[in-house]
Amino acid sequence: MSKHPVQAYSALQTDAERERVLMEQLPQVRYIARRIHERLPRHVPLEDLIHAGVVGLIDALSKFDQSKHVQFSSYAKFRIRGAILDSLRELDWSPRELRRKGRMVEQAHSQLSGKLGRAPNESELAQDLGLELRELQSLLAELDGLELGSLRVESPRDGKEEDLTDHVAGAPEETPFFFCLRSEMKHLLAQAIGELAEKEQRVLALYYYEELTMKEVGEVLGIGESRVSQIHSLAMVRLRARLNALLAPAEPGKRAKAAGTH
Repeated sequence: MSKHPVQAYSALQTDAERERVLMEQLPQVRYIARRIHERLPRHVPLEDLIHAGVVGLIDALSKFDQSKHVQFSSYAKFRIRGAILDSLRELDWSPRELRRKGRMVEQAHSQLSGKLGRAPNESELAQDLGLELRELQSLLAELDGLELGSLRVESPRDGKEEDLTDHVAGAPEETPFFFCLRSEMKHLLAQAIGELAEKEQRVLALYYYEELTMKEVGEVLGIGESRVSQIHSLAMVRLRARLNALLAPAEPGKRAKAAGTH
């Protein structure tokens, strides 16, 4: 067996084969780029996202390892999406004031959750922030673009941010410890999603699992696209708050008690 399976795979491909694979995956690049673009301000060009996605696709083809027994289309999907998100982070397209408001909403949600012993509804959150309900919903729609579908939380190990959804088979950290950690993260994420309101769960399921666009999700649920965006944004606020609470260090007694309630 070759010591370098990735290089061996690339070397076995002819230029014609590489071009065929790239052409087959281009529709996926455009689809992912459109899904991300629909939640961004209009000044961000779709063509730039597609270009970044193509770069990610080419990178995926050069690094794909057949020995991991993962379909190339599945591996490429994560690399394409990651490349597009990385390009947006480098552009720093989101206004600082909007990010500040996002942190303000998250902080208010966390504090209210502690006081109420449950997740606050939109009316309670709006009142705490000193906003009208329509103002909060408008803000949530703006904030939804900041999410970009990621669930970033502070790691309890080193304090750095990590994305709980961007774990792809074939990562270098394939040790028993990381397998266990990844499994625990997925369990916590599933637990947090299970605590969301039914409509929030349906929006997430239709958007992420069925891979519908925001407009299509609205058609299924019988609500407008902007309302879907608001529900999605609030669901993300709730998820991050709950995941931060679940991942926060706790006293052994409290941790055992919390584990026993689920």
